Amino acid sequence: MKRTALSLAAVAALGAAFGAQAQSNVTVYGLIDAGVDYASDAPASTRVTSGGMNTSRWGFRGTEDLGNGLKAVFNLEGGIFLDNGTSDGPLFKRQAYVGLEGDFGRVVLGKSFTTAYDFVLPYDPMAYAPLYSWGTSANATTKQGKYGMTTSFDNLVKYSGKVGELKFGATYGFGEQAGGTSDSAKYALGASYGFGPVSVMATYEQVNGNSVAAGRDKTTVYHLGAMYSNGPLKLQAAMRDYKKDPAATGADVKGTTYWAGVNYQSTPAITLTGAVYLLNVKNVAANADADPVMYVGRVKYALSKRTDLYVAAAYSKAKHDLLTGLSRDDAGLGNTQRGVITGIQHRF
Repeated sequence: MKRTALSLAAVAALGAAFGAQAQSNVTVYGLIDAGVDYASDAPASTRVTSGGMNTSRWGFRGTEDLGNGLKAVFNLEGGIFLDNGTSDGPLFKRQAYVGLEGDFGRVVLGKSFTTAYDFVLPYDPMAYAPLYSWGTSANATTKQGKYGMTTSFDNLVKYSGKVGELKFGATYGFGEQAGGTSDSAKYALGASYGFGPVSVMATYEQVNGNSVAAGRDKTTVYHLGAMYSNGPLKLQAAMRDYKKDPAATGADVKGTTYWAGVNYQSTPAITLTGAVYLLNVKNVAANADADPVMYVGRVKYALSKRTDLYVAAAYSKAKHDLLTGLSRDDAGLGNTQRGVITGIQHRF
């Protein structure tokens, strides 16, 4: 009770302090998303789900003009489970950083999404939708993991810059371990370039484990992507290559995820989305590769600039009677899965 009271008091104090400055440089914002979701799990289930198109969140962000083109920036952002009203972990689990922005770009310190996360997002047709996207990680099998990227780093220094149509960035997450600076250290690099209606991107990520007698785990992930945008039409395609080198004796974990899709704004209010995701599981025994594929369709209807209704459906299938899931957050419970969600999203 004491901890809850202190947290509520801290939020109230932040709100009061920011309210006095809101007209000048502070924005209170959020995104609220919930729907009714059916999944052909074992057994099949229907439920209210928090976050169909986007994860629900709230936060504060702001800037201060320091003169000569230099600004101070900050962001505090937390997640919300809308189905039960609870917080998704610590108060500002999603982002908590402060930094500077100017002609040189932007540098922030704290916790934030990685450079890889930022650069891959525009190339995912479903824009990392909790239901249904494998843009950040797949849900291929419960045996070896999700073959995904690391979406955010703690203890980070993050830089982003732009020269003409070239955008670039880098993120370093300090490991802060007694064993040395390399233990638990994390790196992410990214770049994109646009020419006319076409843009391309590439990212690289490395996450170190801690040193043990057998060595140190290391996970490396890279992405390549391309996008074509012309009026109401947007075509996206990308791939992610994942490799984990275990410190102990054992085979490397390898897998490559491919996806492609289309977004088409058929009317000012209606956007149609279709996508396919495929994971090629590698370096496993014969007939042990699930190699799941997921097909997704979604219709979004804008009631206003801030409020959308949506319906999304997905079907996934794995080979060799292995398990697959639809959501990156749900366990695979069968070799095929079907799901549909109808929801509403509001931004403030």
